[in-house]
Amino acid sequence: MRKIVLTYGIIAGLLMDLMFLISFWMMENGIITFENSELFGYTSMIIVLSLIFMGVRSYRNNHLNGVMTFGAGTKAGLLIAGIAALFYAGGWEVYYNTVPSVKETFMERYIEMNVKKMQHEGATPEKIEAKKVELLKMAEMYKNPFMRFGITLAEILPVGIVVALISAGILRKKGVLPA
Repeated sequence: MRKIVLTYGIIAGLLMDLMFLISFWMMENGIITFENSELFGYTSMIIVLSLIFMGVRSYRNNHLNGVMTFGAGTKAGLLIAGIAALFYAGGWEVYYNTVPSVKETFMERYIEMNVKKMQHEGATPEKIEAKKVELLKMAEMYKNPFMRFGITLAEILPVGIVVALISAGILRKKGVLPA
């Protein structure tokens, strides 16, 4: 199982890193905006994390003789998701710390996007100001690399967990388990 988990997890993580590089390039070239980059990002996550399904299927077919419990599938899927998430968060750390324009403007742009969204939705100036204060505190926390790494893990890991559970449910097969 180790080889399958590492292979699919590393490939998924590296593809996720490539996707966020593409998304930043697309933003820099006006193809997508900072505001809709979130949709692009989560769509990319779901597509790339379909590798979890393929990894769990490979584990079932090549190591379990086509028979797998939900628990075994979940374990393999969660391990693949975890490795992919670590590569994703590590990739973001490298990118964030090596591209000065990102480090300088990322949180500023994030706060601006949230304020614009609230204004568009008709939020009161008081609510907008309260949210701005909250986001400024978050921006301060984001300077800490451990907090930033955790926040980045929290972006992708829930998606990976859902994909792992769905994959395990779809791919489980009853039969005589190998000894």
